[in-house]
Amino acid sequence: MNTPRCDQTQAWAALRSHYEGDGHQFDLREAFASDPGRFDALVVEAPGMFADLSKNRIDAASMKLLIDLARECQLEKRRDAMLAGAAINTTEDRAVLHTALRAPRGQGPFSDDVHGVLDAMLAYVESVRHTRASGIRHIVNIGIGGSDLGPQMAVPALEAFVHPELGFHFVSNVDGHDITSVLRHLRPAETLFVIASKTFTTQETMANAHAAKAWFVANGGTDTTKHFVATTTNVAAAAEFGIETTFGFWDWVGGRYSLWSAIGLPIALAIGADNFRAMLGGAHEMDRHFATAPLAKNLPVLLGLIDVWYRNFHGFTSRSVAPYHQGLKRLPAYLQQLEMESNGKCVDLDGNALPFATSPVVWGEPGTNGQHAYFQMLHQGTDVIPVEFLLVKHPTHDLADQHTKLLANGLAQAQALMLGKRSSQAMAERAPTAAKSLAPEIVARHRTFPGNRPSTTLLLDRLTPHSLGALIAMYEHRVYTSGALWGINSFDQWGVELGKALCGDLLPRMASGNTEGLDASTAGLMRRLLD
Repeated sequence: MNTPRCDQTQAWAALRSHYEGDGHQFDLREAFASDPGRFDALVVEAPGMFADLSKNRIDAASMKLLIDLARECQLEKRRDAMLAGAAINTTEDRAVLHTALRAPRGQGPFSDDVHGVLDAMLAYVESVRHTRASGIRHIVNIGIGGSDLGPQMAVPALEAFVHPELGFHFVSNVDGHDITSVLRHLRPAETLFVIASKTFTTQETMANAHAAKAWFVANGGTDTTKHFVATTTNVAAAAEFGIETTFGFWDWVGGRYSLWSAIGLPIALAIGADNFRAMLGGAHEMDRHFATAPLAKNLPVLLGLIDVWYRNFHGFTSRSVAPYHQGLKRLPAYLQQLEMESNGKCVDLDGNALPFATSPVVWGEPGTNGQHAYFQMLHQGTDVIPVEFLLVKHPTHDLADQHTKLLANGLAQAQALMLGKRSSQAMAERAPTAAKSLAPEIVARHRTFPGNRPSTTLLLDRLTPHSLGALIAMYEHRVYTSGALWGINSFDQWGVELGKALCGDLLPRMASGNTEGLDASTAGLMRRLLD
């Protein structure tokens, strides 16, 4: 698709002039003081959520120029090509159709195939969830990357909807400490293993799968076909392993976009068929929002544009994600793969080196834990790091006082980042723990907060399968928006391959001790490990 790269547009040059003129001096406190309608002008509603963008360093001029940039880069054309099934993953000549996995029957590409697998998978799910008949009490998902991070994020997020008689465990690391710590608490007769590997050859996954099978047999397990199921396209390899029940997916489903496919089997086992369909429904509603909402009110588009504004003009190198809901504790890790594996690229679609930065570092912890860990740096560190707060209005527990404290903390942190504290305010305050030997003005400098630090707040009414589906889909489309403007392929991951290939060379060397031809560091470390 012949579309301009962002830095080759008139809007990019205009954004640069705007930033160098007024944009780099933008002050959130002054913006709110001068515009009583700023909040109302910069909130956006999308399926399942309400977004406050008003604490970002944007104004009407920068937003107009960013939307001009999206249009000049033909974002809408590129979006429509993706949704129609064009082979936009050009380096692998593949379509990108994770949206087809959540389209209602008859309304998306490959609908018969998609719903055939979905119906069969959900029928199987209900048979397992009938615990009295199945005898299953524990589900162990064995996968890595997208085959692990999606289910491992979604199951605890939807804990209130999880089958009360089923326990869920996730094994991904090839480090044997991962699987042994899970297996020691289980019994073969009550355990179902889900082996998640598209090719059924993923090194880490297959090492753990064979360890699980060996444990199963050694501890009296007798029916592999009942206690092992695979989500894979390599039915023959699964059968050779001893698995008869398999659910497949397609090459147009990227790993980090695969929880909507058969890779979502552990999620469906946890929350049941109806709730899994509700999660797909929430994602589909966000797909329609992304496809049809005007750019100025299109939430994933606006967030993707702000990401470009921050990364390429303000020079912000990272973004912190702070979900104020314990169920979303694995969301930052999930988003790390979604964004950094998608947009951590240094060449454009034509293979040309990029003269600008792409993906920021994404990181975070759930609130309020993060406040007692790294928020010190967010408030007073030398780097400006935009923060994304996620608040859920209604909890699924009855501890109302604690939930009020949680929400108040989230609001307060966003407010503190924006407002800061001037030296004059610090001077006027009493600081009981301050050293008495220091002059008050020195203490005040230590207790000054620069403020003007940007944040976005996303509000969910409740954390349900539907709203979680919409939230994840929103992040997917946001990542695509920024990647499309940067002119990169957000759907390959060649950066994962080199280390895997080198590991294939090192494994036999670890057995033989042969270090010939290795660099001095690797050879020295290997000798040290084998000594």
